[in-house]
Amino acid sequence: MQRPNRLSRSRDFDVVYRQGHSVSTRFLTLYWFARSDESDEPRLGLAVPRAAGPSVARNRIKRRLREIWTTKLGSGALEPTQDYVLVMRPGLPEAAETRGYEWLSERVDEVLARSTG
Repeated sequence: MQRPNRLSRSRDFDVVYRQGHSVSTRFLTLYWFARSDESDEPRLGLAVPRAAGPSVARNRIKRRLREIWTTKLGSGALEPTQDYVLVMRPGLPEAAETRGYEWLSERVDEVLARSTG
C-alpha cells in the first residue's frame, strides 16, 4: 500500500473516530469519514490492539489486511475522498490463520458492504 493511501498521524485517526461513522462485524470494525481536501485517493489506518496477540501475529494480520485493501483500491470499491480506519477485534488472527486469506478477504468485504448499505 502506497504512502498516500495510509493514515499515519494520530490526529487523522482521531478525526475519523470522532467525526466519522462506524459499523462492526464479529471480527472487524470499520470507521469512515469524508475528507474535505482535494485528495482523490482513499486512505486507510489500521488499529490492531495488543490484546490480539504477540507482535508477530499482529504484524502478520496487518500485512494481510494491507494486501486486501490494496486490491480494493484497484477495484474502485472505495470512495476516493474517504478516510478509513479498520480496527481488528480479538480472535481475528487465529481465525485468519486457520481459515486462510480468502476468508479474511470475505470479512473485509462484509464490513465494507455494511458501510455502504
